Amino acid sequence: MKGRVILLPVYMDNDPQIKEQKSIGTFMVVVMWILFLILLMSFFEGIIDKQTNPNQSLSTQYTDAGVREVELLRNRYGHYVTDGSINGQHVVFMLDTGATGVAVPQHIADELQLKSGAAIQVQTANGVVTGYASKLDKVAVDGIELRDVRAIINPGDDSDVILLGMSFLKKIEFTQRGDVLVLRQYPE
Repeated sequence: MKGRVILLPVYMDNDPQIKEQKSIGTFMVVVMWILFLILLMSFFEGIIDKQTNPNQSLSTQYTDAGVREVELLRNRYGHYVTDGSINGQHVVFMLDTGATGVAVPQHIADELQLKSGAAIQVQTANGVVTGYASKLDKVAVDGIELRDVRAIINPGDDSDVILLGMSFLKKIEFTQRGDVLVLRQYPE
């Protein structure tokens, strides 16, 4: 095999075509990593959201006597958080037997276009605050629905959760067993 010459292509880093292929390859790798991270974040966000609010998909049970029942699971922090609605618009509730009324943060009240009434002093976990009386036309937790529910709009609360207090809870029956809270609404 003497005298035989094999020619191999030589690529130069300053070749514009090679530079373009490298930059496209680098761009594709970066895009792939970004998409992977977005998917990973979405996956974990869903898990965390489910741990915070395990009651996003409720199913009302109806007994032969016409009683409506909704079962809520306690979240990982020991609270009962659930999806619901006020005046037909989606909201997130945290059940709070220590709250006199339904406590709505101001920014949510604005989104729901709730009317503010008289200013009232309210005792909260953070001390005394000035809130505004309001009336909710319709409050629902899945199939359990009440009308004309007293509420308090709290301008000092910036959370995304509405406290579902006794102005709603006193009109239904609720029992807790383990990590499950059952809400019951009897026919009128």
